[in-house]
Amino acid sequence: MERYRAEILPLNADKIGTKAHGTAEFSVDGDTLHISLEMFDTPANVQHWEHFHGFPDGKDASVPTAQQDVNHDGYIDLVETEPVSGTTMVPLDAAPHEMCIPNDNYPVADDQGHYSYEKDVPYQKLLDKFKEAFGGSELDLDKRVVYVHGVPDSLVLPDTVAGKINDKYDQHVTLPIAAGKIEKISD
Repeated sequence: MERYRAEILPLNADKIGTKAHGTAEFSVDGDTLHISLEMFDTPANVQHWEHFHGFPDGKDASVPTAQQDVNHDGYIDLVETEPVSGTTMVPLDAAPHEMCIPNDNYPVADDQGHYSYEKDVPYQKLLDKFKEAFGGSELDLDKRVVYVHGVPDSLVLPDTVAGKINDKYDQHVTLPIAAGKIEKISD
């Protein structure tokens, strides 16, 4: 069994008023990818999109730092993470193997800002869809970064914060609140 883990640390905490943190674990056992993620101190009563991001060419992704705030608005937005973390790859939602990113099937934090997510994913279906979407690329979990996104609609964001997907999903949905590098812990 292959096992991977990410320590998920806060992003944009000084701007959003919470220091979201947690852990994600991935284990591959035969044709099952088991994913578990637990978060604390996220914005309460908000749906939190969570994904892993990376580069289709196999380049190692990393967690953003303050240097990624290239427009100097005080926020590291989704677009600003791309140079170091790559693109959004696999959603940690109700059906990761379908790789449908924009949807309403992500976890919702309780009134204390806590939630946990656990899913068994058909591994081969995920690999097939992943290779189709990313030109034959390998999953390479240890080259990916887990992101957690989402702040309340009531949080006033400057116009400079990018990340709007369509009329339904704006920067409040996509603003990163935590990230962690996935590391292999056993074969």
